[in-house]
Amino acid sequence: MLKHVAIDELVPGMYVNKVVEQSGALKMRSKGVVKSPQTISALKDKGILVLEIDMAKSRIAGSIAEPQAVPPVPQPSAPQSQSEALSSANDLYMQAVSIQGELINALKKGGASDLSPISELSQSIIDSLFDNQDALSCLTMIKDADAYLLEHSINCGILMSLFAQHLEYDRDTIEQVCTGAMLMDVGMSAIPQELRYHTGELSNDDWKLVQTHVDVGVDMLEQCADISDLSLTIVAQHHERVDGSGYPAGLQQDTISTFAKMAAIVDTYDAMVSRRPHQDSLTPSVALKRLVKSPGLDQTMVKEFIRCVGVHPVGSLVRLKSGKLGIICKAGTSDMLSPVVMTFYSINSGSYNEIKRVDLSKSNDEIVSGVRPADFGINLPKFFREVFIHQVPDR
Repeated sequence: MLKHVAIDELVPGMYVNKVVEQSGALKMRSKGVVKSPQTISALKDKGILVLEIDMAKSRIAGSIAEPQAVPPVPQPSAPQSQSEALSSANDLYMQAVSIQGELINALKKGGASDLSPISELSQSIIDSLFDNQDALSCLTMIKDADAYLLEHSINCGILMSLFAQHLEYDRDTIEQVCTGAMLMDVGMSAIPQELRYHTGELSNDDWKLVQTHVDVGVDMLEQCADISDLSLTIVAQHHERVDGSGYPAGLQQDTISTFAKMAAIVDTYDAMVSRRPHQDSLTPSVALKRLVKSPGLDQTMVKEFIRCVGVHPVGSLVRLKSGKLGIICKAGTSDMLSPVVMTFYSINSGSYNEIKRVDLSKSNDEIVSGVRPADFGINLPKFFREVFIHQVPDR
């Protein structure tokens, strides 16, 4: 139920859907749960007079809120099997790619003003991560080079959600950073295709044109009244670097938003582990080492990101001492170097094997190195979606 509430009647816990009346020219885009009296004071300072409140999403008790029905006691449901969890995560991922593609096309044509599909997608991603973090994380490593732009956006949304959850941000903040990360590169859709798929070194003029995707993306999204300031800041600053080497504004250190610093790490990492026309992919372990050596990234945040995803991130393809290839399906609980692996391929025979679950903390086997699917001629997206998710064992 939607209800108009004067600013003096606003209380913490109410969900602001939009501003109905305000004085001054400052446009407020943020929406979400009001968390404190300080937030209300800030709204008053901005000249907000009347707001539209979504009572169904509000988390308050009192005379202003509508009476809430007593929810039924939830009945315990059977936990999903590993196969079911991966299948559900894959369905969500493919749906996300489709929604992202439709949004980008609409923005490019100047016809999109409603970001609710992306907002709802962010909520679905976060719900999926809360239910089974490893299943959706695994999908970020199943790369299809022909769908890089769309998959990169979704991967960044997932990784940013994981990162923000690791840093213990609240749900509303996680939703906003997820949305911002998924929208970081919408401006790339306006860059000529021959530059996006260019395989050689770009000229100075071409590179300057590619850099305009940030400002173009911000311009596209400013037509959408329901994008939050936090999400828009991520889009505007995700290529800024703490040493001042970034673009478009050459910001440094604390002039860059904390969330944009997080986005820079996520964006860089996923780009490095993806195969693109102008570069081969790196293994996740090598990519993480490069993050540590990057002077433009906030190194305190980099260390937290590595703690978040682990030395061998879920979804990574690894080579074991036994001569098997496997996909990391669960991080090690007591030892980051001993995760749970699903083996599926024998290097010695050059053939696929029965998929087996191996907990390296309880095995004599160990990881020798990370590998890339191309190193062994494996079409990982095809194998993962047609075989792996249907045959993966729970134990």
